[in-house]
Amino acid sequence: MFPELVEIFGVPIRWFGVLMAASFLGGIWYISRISARDNKPFDQYLTLSYIFIFGGIIGARLGYVVLHLDEFSGNWSAMFNPFAGDSFGIAGLNLYGGILLSVGLAWAYQRWKGMNTLDTFDYFAPALALGIGISRIGCYCNGCCFGTPTDLPWGVQFPDHSIPWFIYGDQHLHPSQLYSSIYGFALFGVMHFVLKKRQFVGQVAALTFMSEAVFRFLIEEVRFYEEAMVFELAGQVITWNQVVSVLLFLLGLGMYLVLRRRPLRTAMA
Repeated sequence: MFPELVEIFGVPIRWFGVLMAASFLGGIWYISRISARDNKPFDQYLTLSYIFIFGGIIGARLGYVVLHLDEFSGNWSAMFNPFAGDSFGIAGLNLYGGILLSVGLAWAYQRWKGMNTLDTFDYFAPALALGIGISRIGCYCNGCCFGTPTDLPWGVQFPDHSIPWFIYGDQHLHPSQLYSSIYGFALFGVMHFVLKKRQFVGQVAALTFMSEAVFRFLIEEVRFYEEAMVFELAGQVITWNQVVSVLLFLLGLGMYLVLRRRPLRTAMA
C-alpha cells in the first residue's frame, strides 16, 4: 500500500488519482486506435469518452452516497466537496453507480446523434475492461476495496493505521484489488479478440455484461463490506452489488440471445 506518489506544495498526489487518470487516457488511446482501424467516427467517440469519464465519476460517487447515507447525514457538502473531510480529496466510489449513469448518458447522446448504440458499446467494452485493470491497482495502493482474511500464501498485510488495519489488524487479507486488476486486463484481451471476430452487433457488450456480473458476484465473497452494503435473503448474506450483478447478467444474457439472430451486416445498416 503506497497511497501517495509525491507531494507538491504541500498537496499530496495520490496513486489512486494518477492511475484513475491513466485508466481514462488508456481507454481513449484504445478507442482512437480501434476507431482508426475500422474507420469509425473518432470525434463522436471522443465526446462519448468524456461522457463515460465524467458520468462515471459522478455516478460512482452518487452510488456510494446512496449506499452510505448515514455517513453524509448533516454534512451533505461532503458528497462532492474535496475540502469537507479531514484531508483533501473525495473517498468512496461505487463501480456500478458509475456504469449506470455513464451508460445512460451515453445512450442519450447516441440517440441524439443517430449512432448505432450497440455497435458503439461493443467498441467501448474493451476500453472499460482496460480501465478496470489499471484503476484497481490504484485501489490497492490506496488501501480501499480490500479483501477478507485468508491463509493463502499470497495474502497481504496492510500498514498500521490504514483502513484495512483498523478492521483486521495485521491479518493477511485477500488482495481483492489485484484480483480485480488481473481480471480487468484478462477481460480486455478477450473482448479485444471478440471485437475483431464478432458475429453480431452487441456481442462484445453482452459478453462484457455477463463476464462482469459473474466476476463481481464472486469477488464479493472475498471483499470486506460494511453493514450498510450487506443484507440477508433466504438465509444467505449477500451484498447489494451481488443483486446488481444478477440483474446485469440477465441483461447481458437477454441481449446475447436476442441479438445473435441478427446478421452483422443487417444490424450495421
